[in-house]
Amino acid sequence: MPKKRNYTRERLNETKARKKARAARGRARYAMEKAGRVKKGDGKTVEHKKPLSKGGSNGRKNLTTKSYSANSKQGGKMGNRAGKARGGRKSRRT
Repeated sequence: MPKKRNYTRERLNETKARKKARAARGRARYAMEKAGRVKKGDGKTVEHKKPLSKGGSNGRKNLTTKSYSANSKQGGKMGNRAGKARGGRKSRRT
């Protein structure tokens, strides 16, 4: 049986950069809740069209909603590069 995670300890040991990124994602979610695009528990996540890690902002023009599964597959990639390997082609498994 896998060891249970201690989320409290993880949050206490976060780096400043990680806390800042989490706060930015929280502000984006709050902005979309105010706009009526998402609700708590609806299974949607707020996506940044240009990711924060690539210099994107929390402005309304950069935010959209996606299902949790679709957004988590995308990672930090933008647009048509989402779900593709580094070389620009779909990854092939042989």
